[in-house]
Amino acid sequence: MMTNLFSAFDPATSMNLSLNWLSTFLGFLLIPSTYWMLPSRYNSLMKMIQTKLHLEFKTLLGEDSGGFSILFISLFMFILFNNALGLLPYVFTSSSHLIYTISLALPLWLSIMIFGWINHTQHMLAHLIPEGSPGPLMPLMTCIEVISNLIRPGSLAVRLMANMIAGHMFMIFLGDGLMNSSIQWIPILMACQIILTLFEAAVAVVQAYVFSTLSTLYTSEVTYENT
Repeated sequence: MMTNLFSAFDPATSMNLSLNWLSTFLGFLLIPSTYWMLPSRYNSLMKMIQTKLHLEFKTLLGEDSGGFSILFISLFMFILFNNALGLLPYVFTSSSHLIYTISLALPLWLSIMIFGWINHTQHMLAHLIPEGSPGPLMPLMTCIEVISNLIRPGSLAVRLMANMIAGHMFMIFLGDGLMNSSIQWIPILMACQIILTLFEAAVAVVQAYVFSTLSTLYTSEVTYENT
């Protein structure tokens, strides 16, 4: 049972090249070209979401945010698209794998750290010691800050992966129970499956928002040096 359960998250196929990972980008080809050329309700909805996110990220990053807000809006839309795509039947959920989440979190965190240490070295050093820390506790506080900073990409990656894989595993359990249950239990299990699918759709939005917002907060610690 456990082998069959976790095989649903196995990216390998019978071919030498795994085509499952193509679902990460292949879904963008399904967007009709008229979406980009003609105004529509979907286009207006996306613009409204992007405007709200831009205002919120601009507040976190400061007025002199440059193009950072565009970066994190794109990150939000990319994660949201992959999370939502994984809810479709027979579609590989790339956001439930650590290789996907760490590929987003690690380069982003590393680029922020390199930028900060090269351009704002004093600010980065001062950030290692929280303001108002007692003198005897400064070495300990420095170690804690360094450790908390180093585990940030891991926490971002594991948070997204764990939340996506947990809901999908529960849906697989319900699906197996629906196939093997008696007739009187089918309506109840189907209702639970529908409710869980709606809940997972909400989780897909929330996790994309959490990932992009935390990335914005980590960036603001570097960009705030000039504000």
